[in-house]
Amino acid sequence: MTKPDLWRLSATELTKRTRTGDLSAEDAVQASIDRMNAVNPALNAVVEDLCAEALERARALDTARAGGAVPGPLHGVPVTIKINVDQKGHATSNGVPALKDLIAPADAPVVENLQKAGAVVIGRTNTPEFSFRADTDNPLHGRTYNPWGRHISPGGSSGGAGAAVMAGIGALAHGNDIGGSLRFPAAANGAVTVKPGLGRVPAWNPSQSAERGLLAQLMSVQGLIARSAEDLHLSMPSLIAADPRDPFHVPVAWRGEAVSGPVKVAFTKNTHGYDLHPEVEAALDFARSALTDAGYLVEDAEPPNVFEAGRNGYRALMGEVYALMKDDVDAAGSQTVRDIFAVYFQEFPPFAGDELLRMMAKRTHYARQWSLFMEEYPLVLSPFLPQPFFKPDRDTEGAEGVHEVLGCAVYSYAMNFLGLPAASVPARLAQLPNGPQPINVQIAARRWREDLAVDACAAIEARAGRMCLPLWDQIQAGGGA
Repeated sequence: MTKPDLWRLSATELTKRTRTGDLSAEDAVQASIDRMNAVNPALNAVVEDLCAEALERARALDTARAGGAVPGPLHGVPVTIKINVDQKGHATSNGVPALKDLIAPADAPVVENLQKAGAVVIGRTNTPEFSFRADTDNPLHGRTYNPWGRHISPGGSSGGAGAAVMAGIGALAHGNDIGGSLRFPAAANGAVTVKPGLGRVPAWNPSQSAERGLLAQLMSVQGLIARSAEDLHLSMPSLIAADPRDPFHVPVAWRGEAVSGPVKVAFTKNTHGYDLHPEVEAALDFARSALTDAGYLVEDAEPPNVFEAGRNGYRALMGEVYALMKDDVDAAGSQTVRDIFAVYFQEFPPFAGDELLRMMAKRTHYARQWSLFMEEYPLVLSPFLPQPFFKPDRDTEGAEGVHEVLGCAVYSYAMNFLGLPAASVPARLAQLPNGPQPINVQIAARRWREDLAVDACAAIEARAGRMCLPLWDQIQAGGGA
């Protein structure tokens, strides 16, 4: 492989070379920077270019390794960081013009953990205002485009991360997820991710002036978006390293004990009243077949109260958002995001007062039901969205648009309310009238068993192939964004 093609390597392939010295960190990083310069102008996925400091760090890593230092597990791997997380010396703008000069005094735990492992940050990726849309556009940095083409939203709120990693800008992309913000861009772009469970990845922004609301603390998690399940297995052990700044981090190893016998998977196509698109159904059937052939025991089984837990959980979150965040959105948000929030409050009428407290208490009831169910079924294979991914700005089209974007996504935010891990993996490339687009499925897992979900993603990916390959062919042929 020539130097210009090094950006194609997965994180796993890169580290096999960089850790032995067969490939320098500088060459690996330079190749990703060159790729960023080639494709990012059409995508606007990376909105802060850090190439100068990235190359300086890569050279320092090479020098240290040559001097006998033991290379980290992610030695020389180019990564991106979402702009709503602190990176020392850079603005944590969250897509809001009023925050463009909020300079981070120190690195957030996820940034520190990645760098301790040897990763090199080449850029910071775009997010919607306040990181609270399933699409990515803001008045500070503008719109991010999906590399598959402008007929598909790049997803959100980690839309810049998803578009970047799938276009070949870095081998790993940091993102976060309070209701689906890792899994939405993974599904939109055909990437692989796992939303970690509660307490799995240490989180805190040194720039923040107040603590987040309790539900935000319970539902929001940090994670990575990748092009392969193998890269998640490589990188997530570094991301989950403990940090004392998060007092609720749970120090559990990435790999848990082996499950005795074949792993049982509950399989459901239930979309709770929303129409199931034939392409989504075909993706689910494909994923089921792939898991069955890989030795999983896949059975039709309905998990408990997905719709009720999801809708009530998001209404509870909206209650907290209304009380703690609405004034900031009204003061600093664009008219577009203010209008979207107004429709959010219609779609998910916020719980308030005693009602909100009772629903927060009922969260344990829902989680207990799932815990009991997962004693028999460690994994649940389900739709992520009932329809192929939506077009850009669909959530600006009133109640109908928000309903299609978020209202139907109960399998997404239910997992945040329950605090359970949930992975997203492409199982099909659909040829639709507006153009090709990937179709992802979701795999939820027992608490602390993200590794089981990623194993299942690997089994599906082994059959479906990595979705980046046909995407890169399309980009090279002149298609895509």
